[in-house]
Amino acid sequence: MQFRTTFLLIAGALGLACTPVFATTPLTTPSVSPASDHATQELPPARVKQTLADYQHWLDRLAERHAVAGLATAVVVDDKVVYEHTVGYANTVTRQPITPETVFRLASLSKAFATAVTGLLVDDGKLGWDTRLIDVLPYFKLKDMQAASHATVADILGQRLGLPRNTYDNMLEGDAPYEELVRKLDEVSMVCGVGQCYGYQNVAFSMIGDVVLARTGDFFYRQVDKRIFYPLGMTTASYGRAALEASKSWARPHRPTSGGWVPFEPSETYYRVAPAAGVNASLRDMEKWLIAQMGGRQDVLPSSLLDVLHTPGVATPSELRATPWRSARLTAAHYALGWRVYKYGGETLIYHAGAVAGYRTMIGFFPKYRTGVVTLWNSTGPMPSGLMPMVFDALLGLPHVDWAGVESNAKPAQARPRPASRRPHRASRRR
Repeated sequence: MQFRTTFLLIAGALGLACTPVFATTPLTTPSVSPASDHATQELPPARVKQTLADYQHWLDRLAERHAVAGLATAVVVDDKVVYEHTVGYANTVTRQPITPETVFRLASLSKAFATAVTGLLVDDGKLGWDTRLIDVLPYFKLKDMQAASHATVADILGQRLGLPRNTYDNMLEGDAPYEELVRKLDEVSMVCGVGQCYGYQNVAFSMIGDVVLARTGDFFYRQVDKRIFYPLGMTTASYGRAALEASKSWARPHRPTSGGWVPFEPSETYYRVAPAAGVNASLRDMEKWLIAQMGGRQDVLPSSLLDVLHTPGVATPSELRATPWRSARLTAAHYALGWRVYKYGGETLIYHAGAVAGYRTMIGFFPKYRTGVVTLWNSTGPMPSGLMPMVFDALLGLPHVDWAGVESNAKPAQARPRPASRRPHRASRRR
């Protein structure tokens, strides 16, 4: 498998709930009770350096086991990219390699862009977190119209509208248009009152696009482009399948077969709910996004807004047992605004993951240490998702656990790609 790596050592600083989860306090407009204060601490440089060396070893094993078609990942410490690495192929047929500029679908990592642009519009006075949906969207109805009359922008972005989890995702995947589904929410029995429990949504979440259009007269994706992509220098970021496929380098989705990883056509499905899952971006773009989310771009995302976006909202206790690493490391879990907020090994972790057909994404950071990781890959399989908590453990000095199974000598579960027609090589550089 072909892969390339960039190793950067900076001197001195190196939707799962099946039952309703009820809030203990009323949840309306987010109050500024941030996940952590602005006092930061430095991680021990020697520990960071060892973590990066370990991460390189784990990724080498991942490549040897052909556990992904292609992958791109980075570690950011104190506004600096200290590690950047790519593995495999954007397209296993053409052997086009993954590079830091290769564009991936972000899936549900898109939600944080929606909440950020909403926050900027709130700061502009265009709308409020407590803006009622019935005052903006003439079509909006719920089965309980008294409850619907109280539903706010914060309720849809905070995943607490009172609907069953993933309402109408199955119909969306069956090619039903968003415009039809969002007008059928009143046919769904609610599991709790608005603001009272957690229920992860894609269709209902995407009503924020309609709110933005109604309040600004501009399309949602154009607002994100103007307010976030352009000022952050996210030059490859975009919305939609056409934009993905127009990218100079873009990662095809892959599925495993007995003959190896095989690319297939990207699905249009979740592009139809753009605020929830419509963003495309490269690793280099996501490094800039991670820096901004950790407070490194106050000119674009000020701390006053980040505090609101990262404030824990409704409790999501099912996350505490969703995976082995969560069961072992998490002691609290909440949904904020487009982000999950965990207590990980006693430290606050801001996190989200995403998945659509043939793509997986993860991003997480510790505000206290201004340290984070982002990983994008273009195939299915569980191994890469276990690597990020291994990095977290190492950074925090927690006991080592092979959450990814990457150190095991057992035969990997994923299919091995067909041998390349030319000998694979490894390119690396330091800077």
